[in-house]
Amino acid sequence: MGNPFADATTVRALGGGRYRGELDDTWNLRPLPQGGVLSATAVRAMEAELNHPDQLPRTLHTTFVGQVSHGDLDIDVEVLRRGRSMSQLRAQVRNPGSAHGHVTSCVFGSERKGFSFTDLTPPQEIPDPRDCPSFRDPPPEGIETPRQHPFFAKRLEGRAVLGHPPWVEYVPDRAETAVWNRFDDPPVLDDGELDPLALIVIADTMPGAVGEKLGHQKRTWFAPSIDLTVHLLDKWRSPWVLAHNRARYAGHGYASADIALWDCGENASSTPRLIAYATQLFLFSFVE
Repeated sequence: MGNPFADATTVRALGGGRYRGELDDTWNLRPLPQGGVLSATAVRAMEAELNHPDQLPRTLHTTFVGQVSHGDLDIDVEVLRRGRSMSQLRAQVRNPGSAHGHVTSCVFGSERKGFSFTDLTPPQEIPDPRDCPSFRDPPPEGIETPRQHPFFAKRLEGRAVLGHPPWVEYVPDRAETAVWNRFDDPPVLDDGELDPLALIVIADTMPGAVGEKLGHQKRTWFAPSIDLTVHLLDKWRSPWVLAHNRARYAGHGYASADIALWDCGENASSTPRLIAYATQLFLFSFVE
């Protein structure tokens, strides 16, 4: 297909609702693959099984039941209902021989008559991504940081709009960040638009808002996903996507967050358009 995201989410039909995929280790995060790319692979298989170009993925929900490693992937797809204008499917992505993996349900729907509005606003000031510090920039001299995971080093670049680097001491305030995101190799389709399924990958980046609220921490922590819900709302045309991330609650070892994804045009300076919205529950895990 011509780009790493398309290659990563390519599936091969085996018959009977069974598909095979393969994911390399450049999508890994501590130490398993990023959950969004596995959810996107599940939706890719469901698209193939449904085989209805007029029905697009509108909403999906993934429950991370079991761990899935890079390498060979088995995807089992079940058509729950096939309708004239809306269909529901479910798929499980797992490694061969594993009993459980990531379970994703997805609703596909044709375009319908209705109302149009966006009652959500992006950050008031949106700088050019080229003027924002990259997560790949080296830290100040004398600051040691963990080695960057392959996913952020090779697949998805982030440039901070709102938030602080982890080595900066500051008084925490809001659980809120905003980041320009861009794939190193944009997943451009044949019609010149960008693959909407790649937005699922960008949506699965929500723990940053919790880190902003907590401030500098001596204990190293990370946040494995429990679930991920993504609403795919509009077409995506700009390689840069502005991800506005907020955490609404943390307690009992869990945190709840949401993220709004905005398209600001090819030059990243046009009026923002909401193209996806997602929510997630994740848990806290500490490196002792």
